[in-house]
Amino acid sequence: MDTAKPRLALLRSMTDEHVLRTLMRRERATRAEIAAATGISKPTISDSVRRLTESGLLVDTGERTTGRGRIGSYYSLATDIGAALVVEIAPHGVAGEAVDAFGAVLARTSTPLDRDAGEARTAQVLAEVAGTLAGQVTGGLRTAVVSAADPVDRRTGALVHLPDAPFLVGELAPVPLLAPHVDGPVLVDNDVNWAARAEMAGGRATGVRDFVYLHLGEGLGCAVVSDGEVRRGHGGLAGEIAHLYTAGPGGRAMPFTEVFAGLGLRRPSSTAIDVAALRTAVTGAAAASPRAVLATAVCGALLAAISLVDPEIAVLGGDWGPDLVPDVAARLAGEARHVPVVAARVTDPHLTGARATAVERLRAAIVATTAVSATATPAR
Repeated sequence: MDTAKPRLALLRSMTDEHVLRTLMRRERATRAEIAAATGISKPTISDSVRRLTESGLLVDTGERTTGRGRIGSYYSLATDIGAALVVEIAPHGVAGEAVDAFGAVLARTSTPLDRDAGEARTAQVLAEVAGTLAGQVTGGLRTAVVSAADPVDRRTGALVHLPDAPFLVGELAPVPLLAPHVDGPVLVDNDVNWAARAEMAGGRATGVRDFVYLHLGEGLGCAVVSDGEVRRGHGGLAGEIAHLYTAGPGGRAMPFTEVFAGLGLRRPSSTAIDVAALRTAVTGAAAASPRAVLATAVCGALLAAISLVDPEIAVLGGDWGPDLVPDVAARLAGEARHVPVVAARVTDPHLTGARATAVERLRAAIVATTAVSATATPAR
């Protein structure tokens, strides 16, 4: 068996990947600059650039080096090699972005939803958002990442409807809804998990491999990060803390979500927390009691997480979580087991986390085509 050709194709493919990833980091570069960055010889890089240009993955920008010495041409990724779709499904509506391999937003659209929009209306809006963005980018949508304000079945990507969930969209299934508009795989995960990834990549949990992220907003959620990975659980329900028992008004044991009912801090005819009412309740002259009750309840939820997963720190995010950091930290410090409690720092964390993964997956999809280009074009 002649192994020379397969081996040569593999080497070409590896070189092509180095070239593409260099340009993904630098956006544009000459062949000499790519050779210097990769440590690969200039002739080998020149062959790779030619292959990738002929296959449509790279383009000559028309820019040239200046100054003394040989004039070099600048190359960059082609603008028609596709984009990634990033979608957030939240109580306020569906927001979508098309991003390129550099993370730049090429197009953006959103559609508001009523709180009781339901599964059918949300599905319609999701498909419309994807269709709109697919029509605004050249090269199509090559992959999609979805952030959903509900638990997500890790096997199917469908949303999981739990009792008393504040966001009522049933068992919405984004994967088949997006398939007509996206050429590649669709990844769906819970919004709190995406927020934790964003905080780990560029927030208060940077460099921390074991932590919990509590989302405290209209809904309640927790992401568990262990050994640098978000743990989703068997069915995708890890971190669903709404029904975890903690101390409520009067020190009574009750599900976490019921604490807010006991304090009169829910929206009418809903289990959603009234964030505006909560903020009013925990500020001002009469705030001591509600603030203390909430801090104690959050501390109880954190103690359960500390006991089970042994985090290094706890990050409080969401609409009102960061406001209670001093109170929660003070209560937690008096417990036998405690960890530092810090406020989340990343702005718009759900989309930020999902966008970063979408860019990674888009880059991987682009690089995957190098095997074809390496075998399709003979070396000169």
